[in-house]
Amino acid sequence: MSELPRLNGIIKAWEQGRPAYASFAPPGRRAAIEFSTAPYDAVVFEMEHNSWDAEELEVTLQFMLNRKQILESDTLAPAVTPIVRIPANGVENNQWLAKQALDRGVYGVVWPHVSTVEQAYNAVSACRYPRPKDAPYLEPIGMRGDGPHTCSRYWGLTQQQYYSRADVWPLNPSGEVLVFLMIEDVAGVQNLDDILRNVPGIGCVLIGEGDLSQELGVPRQYEHPIVKEAMDQIVATCKKHGMRVGHPHVTSKNVESVVAQGYSFLMSSPVKTYGAIEKARQLENKV
Repeated sequence: MSELPRLNGIIKAWEQGRPAYASFAPPGRRAAIEFSTAPYDAVVFEMEHNSWDAEELEVTLQFMLNRKQILESDTLAPAVTPIVRIPANGVENNQWLAKQALDRGVYGVVWPHVSTVEQAYNAVSACRYPRPKDAPYLEPIGMRGDGPHTCSRYWGLTQQQYYSRADVWPLNPSGEVLVFLMIEDVAGVQNLDDILRNVPGIGCVLIGEGDLSQELGVPRQYEHPIVKEAMDQIVATCKKHGMRVGHPHVTSKNVESVVAQGYSFLMSSPVKTYGAIEKARQLENKV
């Protein structure tokens, strides 16, 4: 088997020593086409607050493919890496959602509201295939069911090649699957040190400052001192364990401070502009 290149663009960015850039997007062919050529490393298809529809996700992933782009790049690695945020909170311990997402070809799963060691272990376990007891990187024990037909085809690999790469990074250095844990409640902040000490295989901690600010009594007041204090605690805990941490609300106004604080997964929404209409309105006023 020839050596395969790095396929996950987020991991590639981190291995190159730079932050990875991403955005949330609703699943659907229009968003897929737009993001397939966008200047992001990844797109996170938002299926926590949108309906869970595995068939829609599969169609979305197909529209991420661009024949001309693949030919000119001379690599199987997608130009923009597709990830999905599943709807189940960590406490629900749902594994089947991660299984269905991975079986359709995504390169990572974002788990909302992970608050305990047990929930974190379940999240990583659900994204791994079982392996022999004497195999390296055994824990967390893999619980993902075996259905590689669609995902191996989507990655452009044989099934055996897919198996060799469809493990969690950085636990397995050859892995291409990322497990994101969203820390977005007080319990998660308090338990994060234990989580990162006891659960290998986590790829990134993503702060859910919207939900976190709700519980802290200042909904979506991201600059409120109590919210910033909680976020700073998450970042400090991640730095202590060498864990990458993501910020979900990066803008042109805060990007410098976000990078300076040590965030390495930066999520920003594309900005729509209406320049022609604004210019026309200005002309109207001059008439």
